[in-house]
Amino acid sequence: MKTIPPAARAYIGCALLAAGACVLPALRPGAPWGTIALLAALYALCELPARCPLLGRALGGSVPLGTGSFFPVLLAAALLLPPAAAALAAVPGSLLARVEEPPAAPRRAWRAAATALAVWAAAHAAGALGGPAALGNGRDAPDLPYALLPAGAAALALCLVLTVLDGGIRATVEGLPPRTAWRGLLGRALAPHLVHGLAGLMMGVLWRSGHGPVAGLFVLLPMYISCWVFAQYHRERAAHQATIRALVQAVDLKDRYTRGHSERVGHASVLIARELGMPEDRLDVVRFAGILHDVGKLGVPTRVLRKDGPLTPEERRVIELHPEYGHEIVRGIGFLDEARDAILHHHERMDGSGYPYGLSGERIPEFARMVAVADAFDAMTSNRSYSRARPVPVAVAELERCAGTHFDPRMVDALVRALDRHGWRPAVTADETAVPPGGNVPRAREASVPSPPRPSTPPSSSAPSPSSSAPSGERA
Repeated sequence: MKTIPPAARAYIGCALLAAGACVLPALRPGAPWGTIALLAALYALCELPARCPLLGRALGGSVPLGTGSFFPVLLAAALLLPPAAAALAAVPGSLLARVEEPPAAPRRAWRAAATALAVWAAAHAAGALGGPAALGNGRDAPDLPYALLPAGAAALALCLVLTVLDGGIRATVEGLPPRTAWRGLLGRALAPHLVHGLAGLMMGVLWRSGHGPVAGLFVLLPMYISCWVFAQYHRERAAHQATIRALVQAVDLKDRYTRGHSERVGHASVLIARELGMPEDRLDVVRFAGILHDVGKLGVPTRVLRKDGPLTPEERRVIELHPEYGHEIVRGIGFLDEARDAILHHHERMDGSGYPYGLSGERIPEFARMVAVADAFDAMTSNRSYSRARPVPVAVAELERCAGTHFDPRMVDALVRALDRHGWRPAVTADETAVPPGGNVPRAREASVPSPPRPSTPPSSSAPSPSSSAPSGERA
């Protein structure tokens, strides 16, 4: 997010005003400043290592990432303090938290506002169920198992408020429809927040015990270990991304005429998967499959890939080997196991006329059917040395014409709906010297473009069978 859309600015401004109203009562005389200061300092201290290069190097680059790692401190504050005071304790740490992308100041302000509002709601939920009293005090034992109820209510309130706010910021920043913006957020966040709620309850009980606040700090040790494991996961994910980038760059260097094609196919594949309601945790596999669908071109002679004129039957047979080459290239990369089938079968056709194995219908893997539609669409809407880009409505009409014979109709319909909603703004490919008239192409249904005469072969990005002529989108 290099620039913030006006709607997002207004949204962040409203969140800041609401957070200020929630925190303001804590500034009045009589607030429990000792507990507020201790919890605020503890939370800020937990967030600080992620911004400290020295500590990061000392821990091998694995430091906790983000506010969620230390929600037990915030939930303990929600159980120990009044709502306004608990919200205030969350602000310093939120402002110190690490920011991955610019602009940093608005992102920190948004995080502080959202966290303060969520902790304020959590404290209200816990207070309504008698949370502070259930923790016990000194020699008074905690009211267990009843104390689980206010702790669970606090964790649930925190999760709900953050989910609502995060979905709202996604909708305003990315222009997503509400259903898409909030889809999957609550399901992914609920279980971790409930676990953090139990840790926060334990911390609150020990804080109120005869041993004092120092005893509550022992809860943070296992939580910090879990944060370290989470950071390790992020490092592994970054390594995966680097592997993908290296493979794509190798393909782009070899086949300069399709530079940027892989990323666009990955993006279009995700649009299709998301439109079909695929869970968010599966979208990475779809994206990897789309991005790496042509990685097998590394095994095709460069002179064939860069040939400007028509391909001979022998050259086409060589290009038709690239799905199998791609399958072999990624065979030993564990995290790409599920993407391999799409790489191998993205040139199969619904009527069985594709390659390499002539699969038909439902026998073609679902991811491969998604990638096939995305691949053909981008091939038709991109300029190549041997063909000019078609307008989006023309490409869509061609996909619809071939639905059922070459492409899965369900995947075509999903792409059309996604284009109607989001439009299509691909980057210019390496061999393009001019942008089509009007700049970026319009949305799929925005312009009324007369349909061209139907070609004798479908506009697939696949290399055709020897008995057919080459499509106008892309050779392979």
